[in-house]
Amino acid sequence: MKLLKLLSGLLSACLLSFGLLSGASAQPFPDKTIQYIIPFPPAGESDLVARYQADISAKKFKQPMVVMNRAGAGGALVWSALNTYPADGTTVVGVNIPHTILQPLQEGIQYKTEDINAIYYYHFTPDALMVSADSPYKTYQEFIAAAKKDPGKMSLAGSAQFSANHMAVERLNKLAGVKINYVPFKGTGDLITALIGMHVDGAMGYLPLAIQQKGKVRTLAIATEKRNPALPDVPTFKELGLNWVDGAYRGVAVPKATPLVLQQKMSDYFAQLNADPETKKKLEDSGFVIVDIPLAKMPAFMKEKTAQAMDDAKNAGMIK
Repeated sequence: MKLLKLLSGLLSACLLSFGLLSGASAQPFPDKTIQYIIPFPPAGESDLVARYQADISAKKFKQPMVVMNRAGAGGALVWSALNTYPADGTTVVGVNIPHTILQPLQEGIQYKTEDINAIYYYHFTPDALMVSADSPYKTYQEFIAAAKKDPGKMSLAGSAQFSANHMAVERLNKLAGVKINYVPFKGTGDLITALIGMHVDGAMGYLPLAIQQKGKVRTLAIATEKRNPALPDVPTFKELGLNWVDGAYRGVAVPKATPLVLQQKMSDYFAQLNADPETKKKLEDSGFVIVDIPLAKMPAFMKEKTAQAMDDAKNAGMIK
């Protein structure tokens, strides 16, 4: 009997160590803090959600998680270094699509798409065309009319080169038959001042920013299937005659050398954070669309998104 109890105890300990027993209080790394690196400045969508996740991790799962911002080159500074970070499962990096698919098309980028070992994608942020609340343009139609009147004179801010914002501006140029210049910033948080102060004619950002800043910006159109309850008077691009439902996907990646059992454990843990009812409601009310792309679904998901991103790049004349 004592031998059976001993063996049972040993088996349970082994299962727990590999993350095969679960529970609300189970921690992935009981003695270590998760280092969560966001490759953009504070105050953007990536930073906001990471801090929500870190809060839930600490409060509900008793797992410390520290968010660190290391901005540079539109995210490429961190993504180029991803596989140099500790591969013990305690270091995760925020990743964005289509950024990590399209950035490597540029000269000088020090990583390839296949270097990014994503383990979980947790949300989607729809594109949003915005102007300052003080802008003379009250509607999408007025904005486009002005762009057609002076081709190449108007500008739209966005986060990073070869990003979802960049692709959205190129898509607007093609679908609306205009020529608007794209002005890249380090991150969403950095472009707010330029947008509100009308240093640019507008911004191609995301729905969460439009909702967050709705007293200071005027949103002209959003790339969703239906209107958003927080902005009931803002039309969708589809309503305006443009076949456009798109934006940016965000998730986390770990170094490729991370053992598969730890990759799976972290994928499962971020799925738990993403499913938290309180955080889910907070994010959805803020304009984020929750998705659940775990490690097992990553190959098919990346194949689909890579094809879409390359089509966008071809349409924009960035590749042949």
